[in-house]
Amino acid sequence: MCQKTSLLLIGILLVCQSTYLDAHEKQPNIIYIMVDDMGPADAGFLGSSAIQTPNLDKMAKQSLLFTEAYSGCTVCAPCRSVLMTGKHMGRTSVRLNTGGVALLDKDVTIAEVLKSAGYLTGGFGKWGIGDIGTTGVPEKQGFDLFYGYYHQIHAHKHYPDFLVRNGKKEKIAESQRGTMKGYAPQMIFDEMKKFIRRSAKSGKPFFCYAPWTPPHGNYNFPRTDKAWKMYAEKKWKGNQTGHAAMTTLIDRYVGETVAMLDELKILDNTVIIFHSDNGAALGPKQCPDLKSSGKFRGHKRSPYEGGVRAPTLVYWKNKIKPGVNKQFIISAQDALPTLAELAGATQHVPADITGLSYAPVLFGKKPSQVHEYHYWEWVRWNWRANKAVDNGLMQGLRKGKWKIARTRNNQPWELYDLSNDIGETNNLAAKHPELLKQLAKLADQARVPMRAQSEPKHPKGRRFN
Repeated sequence: MCQKTSLLLIGILLVCQSTYLDAHEKQPNIIYIMVDDMGPADAGFLGSSAIQTPNLDKMAKQSLLFTEAYSGCTVCAPCRSVLMTGKHMGRTSVRLNTGGVALLDKDVTIAEVLKSAGYLTGGFGKWGIGDIGTTGVPEKQGFDLFYGYYHQIHAHKHYPDFLVRNGKKEKIAESQRGTMKGYAPQMIFDEMKKFIRRSAKSGKPFFCYAPWTPPHGNYNFPRTDKAWKMYAEKKWKGNQTGHAAMTTLIDRYVGETVAMLDELKILDNTVIIFHSDNGAALGPKQCPDLKSSGKFRGHKRSPYEGGVRAPTLVYWKNKIKPGVNKQFIISAQDALPTLAELAGATQHVPADITGLSYAPVLFGKKPSQVHEYHYWEWVRWNWRANKAVDNGLMQGLRKGKWKIARTRNNQPWELYDLSNDIGETNNLAAKHPELLKQLAKLADQARVPMRAQSEPKHPKGRRFN
């Protein structure tokens, strides 16, 4: 091989290996906020006129907003598995939503990838993919520190008896319950702030995973807090006041986080990503005043857009040009390769992930690869029999403007043209039978059989360890 050809090949190789870091001295800090059950129309920047979110609205104006963005699943635990492993619901490790099914030792998480690249790693909130004593606990999955809930049923309690720090239970005094001091979301947020301050002082890059629990039920909220008082006089039925107050609390946390980063002089080198884990838990009948799903059909536990649509903000001061991207479709599976590329850690990404990096899109460039389709599923669980519900597989797949969905695998597929029917009201299955067959075939190809998994045994009278 001649020297000229060798140099050319070397040059091509260097271009292929280049990342955003080539032109910068430092790896960026990364804060990934994934809130729990916030609907795709619950914030002001998403169209809500009922819920006050001034900090998110301000950040949205300074961010790149992906409107064609999706969660990993329509329910909590599997979506966390998709996010952490970079594999969609047809391939990811945890597919049940019981809360105790654990990641495997062989699973590689975002935290492990970034830790291999020199990042400090901390998680604060609801883990949901490995209870105490299993292979899936965060301290075995790349996290230097995780504080909050391990089992997601435990996370239903906003005034719990204890929270978990790296596998150890820390009791909460009964006298603190009912106050903000003993309010788990606040305690978790306070620990997150401590981690960020310590990390900033260390000079090392950090990855802060923030799967915050609000606005998830049971909707307990301190009545003395200003976020509750904003809505206390509303004549809303059911849990709407709690959902709104919790969403405003999230907004406050976002504002405090940005202010702290600015104070620490690391805001310019910190990427913040924000979205929800799935659609709102409160459907149209339960939240007629909030209209959490907006123009979308369905909500949490649904294969329709209201169950899986998760508009996503990416904020990086002075690095990412603000705007709205309505064309590029992303989902939670894409977080792992995207963050790896931003961190210069692509060499640590497993070869078998299904996610693709959208990092180039953040800087106005075209990615080298795009998804042929996006796929979701969820297997319902019979708690009494401790087994999967017969014909309980829910599925959805999107390719371009076309979407197929079905709520059970013994039901026929429905077909929708999202470019003309974002509310999924006009089933075109009978009109386009060949297209339907093609998309159904892709859905079959997308999934491998779910590995044997069930809810582990727990102490008598408890649903978590």
